Amino acid sequence: MSDHIRIANLESDLSARVKSLSSSSEHVNRSRKIVDELLKDGNSYYGINTGFGALASKKISPKELEQLQYNIIVSHSVGVGELIPKDISRVMLQLKIHGLSLGYSGISEEVFKRLVFFAENDLVPAVPSQGSLGASGDLAPLAHLSLPLLGMGSFWSEDGSTTIRTSEVYEKLSLEPIKLQPKDGLALCNGTQMMGAYGSYVLTRAIRLLKQFDIISAMTLDAIKGSMSPFDARIHLLRPHPGQTAVADNFRKLLADSEILASEKIFTRVQDPYSVRCIPQVHGACRDTIAHALRVVETEINSVTDNPIVCEEGDIVSGGNFHGQPIAFALDFAAIALAEMANISERRIYLLLKGIGDLPKLLLDDTGVNSGFMIPQYTAASLVSENKVLCHPASVDSIPSCLGQEDHVSMGSISAHKLYRIFNNVENVLSIEALTSAQALDFRTPLKPGRGVQKAHQCIREIAAHRDRDDYFGDSIDACRSLMQKSSLLKAVEAEVGELA
Repeated sequence: MSDHIRIANLESDLSARVKSLSSSSEHVNRSRKIVDELLKDGNSYYGINTGFGALASKKISPKELEQLQYNIIVSHSVGVGELIPKDISRVMLQLKIHGLSLGYSGISEEVFKRLVFFAENDLVPAVPSQGSLGASGDLAPLAHLSLPLLGMGSFWSEDGSTTIRTSEVYEKLSLEPIKLQPKDGLALCNGTQMMGAYGSYVLTRAIRLLKQFDIISAMTLDAIKGSMSPFDARIHLLRPHPGQTAVADNFRKLLADSEILASEKIFTRVQDPYSVRCIPQVHGACRDTIAHALRVVETEINSVTDNPIVCEEGDIVSGGNFHGQPIAFALDFAAIALAEMANISERRIYLLLKGIGDLPKLLLDDTGVNSGFMIPQYTAASLVSENKVLCHPASVDSIPSCLGQEDHVSMGSISAHKLYRIFNNVENVLSIEALTSAQALDFRTPLKPGRGVQKAHQCIREIAAHRDRDDYFGDSIDACRSLMQKSSLLKAVEAEVGELA
């Protein structure tokens, strides 16, 4: 079993990694022995026998070392706000285990094994979402993640609908709180696992969404009788960004054999609007940006982000691997790319309603008493506008803390929360485009769309009916979103046209 977690296979890799660690903790024990040996020499080691942060110069007596580690967990458990979703907290727990397992943190075996027990039994700690500066790692969130070790805090219920006090869970399972050893509390609190959890969770889903983004927009192009010339391979050889080339390739596959496009023997529009004509360039740039963020986040979740670090040579070195700047930048950049996906998608929704390519305005024949697809576009516009506000980069801010010792922080935790919110908005906007483009394609019958587009249209019609009058759209939008989240749309289309880039 490799100890490298790949974002493309996040859930399976993390589950396999935790399973492998339930029977072996060789690296954990090696680093723990180094900590125990060094404590015998009488020297000061940050956070092990000294205070934390601005109190680093204060030596702690041997009889207070256990209390010191206990105190760092409880004193840092000051998070507020909504709880991090259970699925993301689970990833956070698994990433923490993975980071400790690399063997540079000096965590005690008892603590490590209890964390593995939590993960194996889906005992996911409930963690407030706000309170991290993204600099000394995600201190407050990781402290809350660690509270159950002390018999404090709460776990998520099995279905994620509520929380259960740790004391109740411990009583049911006959577990006792753990007494922390020197370095344990500090190793638990330090790290970028909350930022990493949000980033890897969202990017895993973004990878799947990107191909479906192309599928949905190809439906729009077919519906408006758009031009295929902007997808000519010769254009993209002259500007060979990887994402741009991949998107153009996808469109040629998706729109192959389109009777709708073939029916336009004389193309009356010299050029399509940018939201269609520049799909390879915009979609491609989004792909390349997300690919960059994915590389950064994957590096981060496989790194040691503790401090101080217990080195294999037998010494302990203080540094700044906990600082979230690399991941904060990446998450802010990914958020901009995701928001741009929704931005261009909403413009295509608007285009479909205008009556382009002789489509009926608002995609209904009988308007006036019926508003047609006018109002779903309002929702898309609202979400796009919200994303623009959320795209302000958190990573450009810094507020000194710890009496000036932590004088520059990354605010990457805020980048992480914003990324998650933006992604949810993007899924909804793309769901509205899917529903709208399917409606538009209905007006092209009996002409058949491209092979990939036809299959996508069939998928949507299986879960959402054509409208000939005003109706409740909410369930259909949700159904389209579910179709994308399960990758059902992608699987069906790829079964028809082959794997998309």
